[in-house]
Amino acid sequence: MKTQTATFAAGCFWGVEAAFAQIPGVIDAVSGYTGGHAENPTYAQVCTDKTGHAEAVEVTFDPSKVSYEQLLGVFWKIHDPTQRNRQGPDIGTQYRSAIFTHSPEQEAAAKASRDSQGKLRNAPVSTQIEPAQTFYRAEERHQRYFERHGVSCPVPV
Repeated sequence: MKTQTATFAAGCFWGVEAAFAQIPGVIDAVSGYTGGHAENPTYAQVCTDKTGHAEAVEVTFDPSKVSYEQLLGVFWKIHDPTQRNRQGPDIGTQYRSAIFTHSPEQEAAAKASRDSQGKLRNAPVSTQIEPAQTFYRAEERHQRYFERHGVSCPVPV
């Protein structure tokens, strides 16, 4: 099986991870940090809003079962991309809306999708699209958080 990787930031990574983990064709969804300048950041460091990292989820998927465009559809559904540097009560650049692309094809699809969302929402979309950088896996206490605490995914997909 040939897999691909997609990386999304849409606020607190717990709900984002849970949403993507339930998609058929997703092999794995991992919470972590990307898009910043500090090496091997910790949750405490990222929470200071000084590392430049976003809380993000790295999704490994089987493109024969789920397309990148379908994953983009989930991304838009599970958060409000018109909010800049926040989602709900979580405020700071670490909670920004961002798509970190792993190929020119992903970049083109992400940009087209973002442009479409702006028209659909009739509002400016603040989602950043940038090349994927090093992804740092979050501490184990952040992995499968909802699953381990008996909470169902708060965002139906």
